[in-house]
Amino acid sequence: MRTTTARFHVGQVIRHRDFGYRGVVANVDPQFEASPEWYDMMDSAGLSQDLPRYYVLVDGEDYATFVAEGQLEGDDSGRPVTHPHMGEFFSDFRKGTYITRKPLN
Repeated sequence: MRTTTARFHVGQVIRHRDFGYRGVVANVDPQFEASPEWYDMMDSAGLSQDLPRYYVLVDGEDYATFVAEGQLEGDDSGRPVTHPHMGEFFSDFRKGTYITRKPLN
């Protein structure tokens, strides 16, 4: 059994290293559990399958994405994220971090 510690946390504002978009982490999959077939199909840019994955609400858009840890970096701009589903996940924005509305699995 492998043990992985996620670098980012739910509510943290991040930036995609390659595509430059900002977003907020809405959920974390610290131990990537998808099948090898799914992983191969998604072409994960040569990133290790062992890296945690993050469900990210993309700033200024109406979609979310599932991103490998190695593709993300923290965003310390202090600016909020705008997304139509923010209220489903978060109740407040304090000191650059979102406060979760309810506990996640």
